[in-house]
This record gives sequence, structure tokens and C-alpha cells, in this order.
Amino acid sequence: MKALFDKVSLATSKLTTRTYSSSFSIGIHCLQKRFHDPIYGIYSYVRFADEIVDSFHDYAKEELLDEFEKDTYIAIARKISLNPVLNSFQAIVHKYNIDRHLIDNFLKSMRDDLTRQEYNPETYSEYIYGSAEVVGLMCLKVFTEGDNSLYEALTPGARKLGAAFQKVNFLRDIKSDYEYLGRIYFPGVDIATMTHHEKTAIERDIEADFKEALDGIKKLPNGTRFGVYVAYIYYRNLFLKIKSVPPSNIMLSRIRIPHYQKVFLLCTSYFRHSLRLI
Repeated sequence: MKALFDKVSLATSKLTTRTYSSSFSIGIHCLQKRFHDPIYGIYSYVRFADEIVDSFHDYAKEELLDEFEKDTYIAIARKISLNPVLNSFQAIVHKYNIDRHLIDNFLKSMRDDLTRQEYNPETYSEYIYGSAEVVGLMCLKVFTEGDNSLYEALTPGARKLGAAFQKVNFLRDIKSDYEYLGRIYFPGVDIATMTHHEKTAIERDIEADFKEALDGIKKLPNGTRFGVYVAYIYYRNLFLKIKSVPPSNIMLSRIRIPHYQKVFLLCTSYFRHSLRLI
């Protein structure tokens, strides 16, 4: 039965998410249960594409991405795929009417990672949109459950949250991106000689994104707000930790939030949410 295969596909998406990201897994767990599977499905889809361009160095990345893109659209057209992650994703695309242009822009940014090593302000904004903001918009399609007016109203905040997460990722992964992948995402910044002024400018930009994102989170429907807020809090605290590191030390190691601190942040987030303090 197709239903059994769909169940296996969703289990694969859940396993993928939990294996690659404990932070997002906890955030998803804090959503109402009906949102769990579709968000697992979206995360696992974007994770697979990201792995192709970031990790599969001994393989023909461009060919793999070409096949992944082709298989994505075949899965959507056929409403089935033998790739469990694509099978889950196509079902979500149909159920929640995820726009084709969101998928197109996501795959375009993934393709940029194959060849582009430096960005100017315009291409940086385009990359942020395709690699992160559209993912937030895919999730928002799920959260708003067909309410197009609500989706449009919450679009700015969802985009800013995706942008903030991605820019924090850039700072967190700056060493590996620069040394192993040869990428410099921040326009006009020489990572090897980053100044305090340059780092502060990047941080101000991220602060502005976080501020607008929080305004959007407060307007999310019941059943989604707490889970998104937990992810926001995790990334916000990771950002604050990175912010405390001087530019000369940011290349020394990958900054993380330890598990015990994630537990503490989850508890305090639940307390604030329960008392309607967000």
C-alpha cells in the first residue's frame, strides 16, 4: 500500500532531521503534532541538497545536484518518488500548495555553492533569499494551512528569521567555509583579516533581522509559535556567543551551544511562552 510507503518516507525524513540537527528537532517537537511531519519533510529535503554541495567532495557534485533537481520535479509531477525524502517532500508541496518559485530559488542557491566563492551585495541577498528565506516561507505555508491572507501578512517576518539563521550559520561556519570550501559569503570582507568594524556591521545586520523576525513570531498561529520561538532562542543565543568572540579568534574553532544549555533555554522559553511573555 502507498500509505505504508508514505509512512516509511516520513520516518526517513524524521530520522534525517534528528541526525543532522538537534536544535531544529527540538523546535519541531515543540510544534503541535500535526505540523511535525511536514516540517521534518521540508528540513530533510533542504538538508539533502545542502549535503550534496557541502560534503560530497569525492563525487561529481554537479551531476548529483542535476539529478536531485530533476528528481524533485519528477516526484512533484508524479506525486511519488522511490527516494523517501523526495516522496515526503512532494506530498507536502501538494498538500500545502508550496510555490514552485520557492523550490526554484532554493535549488538556484544550492547551485551557486558549486561555483561561486565570493559575493557582492546583490548576489549575497539573492543567495540568502534562495538558501534560507524560501525555506522559512515553505514552513510558513504549512503553518498558515491555506490562509493566504495570513501567509502574506507573516511573509516579512518569516523571511527575516530565515535570513538571521543563515547569517548566524555563516559566522559559525566561517572557518570551514573559508578553509575547506573556499567560500566567503560576506561581501567585501577578507575573512583572514576581518576587523572589529566589519564584524560589528555584520552583527548589526543580524540584530535587525532577529528583531523583525520576533515581531513575526508573535503573530504566528497557536500551535506553531512556541516551536518557532524555541528555534529563534537557540539561534539568538548562538549569535550572542559568537558576538562575544573577537574577530581575531573567530577562525579558531566552531562555536556551539552545549546540550545542557539547550535544555535550559528550552525550559526558560516554555516559561516565557506559558506566561505570554513573547
